[in-house]
Amino acid sequence: MNILSIQSHVTFGHVGNSAAVFPLQRAGHEVWPIHTVNFSNHTGYGDWGGPLTPASEVTAIVDGLERRGALEQVDAVLSGYQGGADIAGAIVETVRRVKEANPNALYACDPVMGNAKSGCFVSDEIPPLLRDKVVPVADIITPNQFELGFLTGQETTTLEQTLEAVRAAQEIGPRTVLVTSVLRPQTPEDSIEMLAVDGQRAYLVATPRLPFKRNGSGDVTAALFTGHYTATRDAQLALARTASSIFDLLQLTYEAEATELALIESQEYFASPRLQFEVQELG
Repeated sequence: MNILSIQSHVTFGHVGNSAAVFPLQRAGHEVWPIHTVNFSNHTGYGDWGGPLTPASEVTAIVDGLERRGALEQVDAVLSGYQGGADIAGAIVETVRRVKEANPNALYACDPVMGNAKSGCFVSDEIPPLLRDKVVPVADIITPNQFELGFLTGQETTTLEQTLEAVRAAQEIGPRTVLVTSVLRPQTPEDSIEMLAVDGQRAYLVATPRLPFKRNGSGDVTAALFTGHYTATRDAQLALARTASSIFDLLQLTYEAEATELALIESQEYFASPRLQFEVQELG
């Protein structure tokens, strides 16, 4: 699979393309990254250096790929943290051009906005653009539970509410929705769930919940699910492989007390997921 990944880049640590490219490569995919920012580190540190990439430069890179005849070889476009508000239009136009060259290509959007603990951490211009302009052209979206609620304007406290919000998101455009960091009243304190809905079929997987969080884990999740789903068109298998790899990545990071994801140390788990968690199909 050839995946065109339009996301942020950091020199230090692992978020955006710096989190997505290597796991996808170890999973067996060719990845062509386009960086929406070129920062020293992720913004969670409160201080960083480096520029946003103007939309015109993103488009110029896509123009160059088109001259190489590469767009028709793209199997999936993946987008994540967008940086400037002007990037949304460049992404949508890139998706249009890729699908014109290869109608079988998929577009996976990770609508990065924030989380339940921190709230929104992107520019106020970004969430409406994602909801109104980007998500409607996506085949796959990978929001966390908080982001799903924002996109749809619905409560996501229970599993039933979350499924209703997924159906509302599907009405906007995407057929396939992966919801990460799912918590509900029935969830044990030591567990966390992921929900994947593909058309009418829904799948749920629970993994142990580790008592910490590291930036970039959502980026790896979106990347791996996109790669596995694009290769197999099987949401259940893609969810099982992704959940397995992400848990092992986080467990290694936690055990090492690392401040950034232990991406290199976890590479065998990307190449050969252990599939240690059962995926339940919801009736």
